[in-house]
Amino acid sequence: MKPLLPTDWPVPDAIVGRLGDSAGRQRAMFADGHLLLVLHEPPVAGEPERVGRVYWRDPRGSWRGKPGGEGIAALKRHIQEFADRVDKLESQWQDASTAVEYFTLLRAIAPLHRTIRNLYTTLQEAREHVPDDRDIINQRDRVGEIERAIELLHGDAKNGLDYTVAHQSEVQSERAVEMSVAAFRLNVLAAVFLPLATLGAMFGMNLTHGFENVGMPAVFWLVVIMGLMCGGTLAVVIMRKSMLPARGLRPNVQTQRVVQ
Repeated sequence: MKPLLPTDWPVPDAIVGRLGDSAGRQRAMFADGHLLLVLHEPPVAGEPERVGRVYWRDPRGSWRGKPGGEGIAALKRHIQEFADRVDKLESQWQDASTAVEYFTLLRAIAPLHRTIRNLYTTLQEAREHVPDDRDIINQRDRVGEIERAIELLHGDAKNGLDYTVAHQSEVQSERAVEMSVAAFRLNVLAAVFLPLATLGAMFGMNLTHGFENVGMPAVFWLVVIMGLMCGGTLAVVIMRKSMLPARGLRPNVQTQRVVQ
């Protein structure tokens, strides 16, 4: 395992002794005028391990970074990576339209949000150790802006996911109602013609029933009228029974208004 600190950095033993084999959490350590920032790279969704980065400020105010090189620009580049990642996620949010896309976006935002929040806390601790360093103050404020941006992005993505799920549920409910109405109409239609079809099947059998040669047109229309009357009566009964649950579940509007 590679050491977290470069061997050519004259960091006090009081700080080196507090470092472990891995980066651990983001934090600021101060001793004898030396400030060491232990930070994390921008995380990747689905990868729990965090890659550490260190930035050291000597008592004279000179900065070094690993990686990043010399000067405060190393820390600025580290912070700019988070800003670029937030901009990329915002572009993905603008193109998102499905629940899967919003969920994938939230899955990427969550670890990045935590890392940025902890980065801001670390820079605030560094500012308390070195209160006169304007570079630390400026970078802390920059991280605060990035944190605010990703908080808004998280809220927008969450609202987009909630709206998508609610809209899909509403569409499914409307389709279920349409299917229920269609089934109801088919039931009524079947009820109207069921008696007629039954009578037609009964009298159409090749059996001797006594009506073969007795007033054929009159008997035919009599059977048709009787079938339609029975079907109409059955359809009315079905329609009344289908409306009873809806009437029973209908809310008392007046009572609701009083309660509200």
